[in-house]
Amino acid sequence: MKTSHVYWLRIIVLVVVFALAGCGAQPSSNSSGQLTVRLAYYPNLTHAVALVGAQRGTFQNALGPNVKLATKIFNAGPAEIEALFANEIDIGYIGPSPAINGYVKSHGEALRIIAGAASGGASFIVRPGANINSAQDLNGKKVATPQLGGTQDVALRYYLQQHGLKTADKGGTVQVTPTDNPNILTLFKQGKIDGAWVPEPWATRLVVEGNGRVFVDERTLWPNGKFVTTDVIVRKAFLDQHPSIVSEFLQAHVDTVQYILSNPASAKNIMNSEIKRITGKALPSNEIDLAYSNLDITYDPLTSTLREGADRAYALGFLGSSNPNLTGIYNLGLLNQVLTAKKLAAVVGP
Repeated sequence: MKTSHVYWLRIIVLVVVFALAGCGAQPSSNSSGQLTVRLAYYPNLTHAVALVGAQRGTFQNALGPNVKLATKIFNAGPAEIEALFANEIDIGYIGPSPAINGYVKSHGEALRIIAGAASGGASFIVRPGANINSAQDLNGKKVATPQLGGTQDVALRYYLQQHGLKTADKGGTVQVTPTDNPNILTLFKQGKIDGAWVPEPWATRLVVEGNGRVFVDERTLWPNGKFVTTDVIVRKAFLDQHPSIVSEFLQAHVDTVQYILSNPASAKNIMNSEIKRITGKALPSNEIDLAYSNLDITYDPLTSTLREGADRAYALGFLGSSNPNLTGIYNLGLLNQVLTAKKLAAVVGP
């Protein structure tokens, strides 16, 4: 069975499980009645707000003593959506493509986007020895993304489509191999793949450690170089049951964004210490400085770019036979209440 068929079969099964479980499923509580909130994110710089907010205790402090924060680490968005469908997470930092997939496949019942977290910070890196100097040079090449259907996977496949190229699973000549970011770096250094479309810090690591070259900085493909890379999602049932907890989390989210923007040096140190804790290896200072310069930290979800991302995913066949109706995917009311209370400008809805 083809990889894409396996992926969608898993999603369909999990949607059925989600429907059977019902939207009233509760997050876990311990014997003292303390509620546990499960927070998902990746050890990537595009998830800097999660890394910093968790390590500094900002999230936990905002949630208070009656709530326990439990963190869950993922490599890419599709696996996180599967966990959300299985009622294993409550709030998550995630790329727009998996968030769209989760919303569409659950008919709008699984999740809501409640804030943005990052813009930019994704690039297509190629090996010098692969002799890739134009899009047409990708013919016959083997390239990688973090996971099928993820944000960078959609970006790569759309780029190929725009340049008249087809992936091998669609009868074309470009082989796209979804694999974990650490394995992408290993395969790249071994010369077993010719390029990869990845988020930071992996793009920079491919350049510095793998002697790669930036072939496409994704910012160049979007107006004003802005596009949503990371959103904050919440399980809809959790939002319905605990809006005050979600509001408290969003206060901490905005506070963390402001802390990062005001204290970039200390924030990068925190990010790096968390990356080391999670992955076992910190980034050299030159790598984290370069990687961090390639993205913007923001609570603005940049809603228009998500709609464009959905159109691209649909054009690739990821979202079914009709262009999806995303009305209702956002719930930005709580975020704007937080921003108003802090005398900050509200974000623009879809």
